[in-house]
Amino acid sequence: MDVMKMLTELRQEREQIEEAILSLERLARGRGKRRGRPPAWMAEAKRRGRPPGSKNKNSAAKNSVA
Repeated sequence: MDVMKMLTELRQEREQIEEAILSLERLARGRGKRRGRPPAWMAEAKRRGRPPGSKNKNSAAKNSVA
């Protein structure tokens, strides 16, 4: 394997680790009850909506099967 390629990959991994550390530090600082909207960086991390794989069970469909 080329040494320069290895260095590039290691630098990318280091950046990812540093981002993870920053996120964890922000979470640690933000502990406790807070009022109001969450900070923008925290709102980006949350996903909204139904989890994948869940389905709406329609009551009309249940009645027609039974």
